[in-house]
Amino acid sequence: MKLVDFLDRKAKFFFILPSVLWLLVITAFPLIYSLLLSFLSTGASAWGKFVGLQNYIALFKNYRFWNSLRITIMFVASAVGIEMALGIGLALLLNTEIKARKFFRTLFMTPLFATPLALGYLGLILFSEASGPINTFLYTLGLKKILWFTNPKAALLSIVIVDVWKWSPFCFLVILAALQGVPQQIYEAAKLESTSHVAIFKYITLPLIAPALLTVFLLRTIEAFKVLDIPYALTSGGPGITTEAYSLYTYKVGLRFFNFGPASALAYFLMGIILIFCIFFFSKIRSIHEG
Repeated sequence: MKLVDFLDRKAKFFFILPSVLWLLVITAFPLIYSLLLSFLSTGASAWGKFVGLQNYIALFKNYRFWNSLRITIMFVASAVGIEMALGIGLALLLNTEIKARKFFRTLFMTPLFATPLALGYLGLILFSEASGPINTFLYTLGLKKILWFTNPKAALLSIVIVDVWKWSPFCFLVILAALQGVPQQIYEAAKLESTSHVAIFKYITLPLIAPALLTVFLLRTIEAFKVLDIPYALTSGGPGITTEAYSLYTYKVGLRFFNFGPASALAYFLMGIILIFCIFFFSKIRSIHEG
């Protein structure tokens, strides 16, 4: 009986034990291990010697580090901004009574079912400079073909376009759900005071869906900082290193050149940037609510 009572009292711990072990093995151990590696001069086959902060200091002297950070910030600002704008616009459009609304909702969601790597390879076909459908269409209109993979600005733009194609549906889905959660009685009361759709959106809709907008913005910004699949498949960082995103550079250092110490330092520096962004973001949100 004592054993049965003991097992009955401790049953909850046995149920959560698999989840705890999973988190320790998949999350905690890699974090601690990579942090240790960031202080070592590790190679492909053996542990290196302890070098302290040298791997971190070396980052600031490395041109490719600054280049990849600059490119990533440019990518995040442009991609997330366009995705948020498209998400709001599409959600507002499909929140109204229009024909074939369910069909368009399903159509807009299809890119979410494709992996970013697959979309990157699909982009290779679409943006092909010689015979891609985009350049063929431009040529048919009498316009000059765009050197998507030769011109650095066009190459970065192609990555942004594919990322926007992939993730705008996510923004659209969350914002649409927030819009549909707004009681219609509020709009009916607002229309008695104002007939301006802009005023109703600014003073009624926007404040009510603000939590969803902030959540989408935070999630997409964090994910955009970690972008790897699309630039890897589409440009491999080219031409040269003009589209070498931060995570792509980290991948090359760690898994192509097997410099695990510097690669771990790169990964932890990016995690630090994201943490600082999240702390700043939440502090601003808290100050807005308190004000």
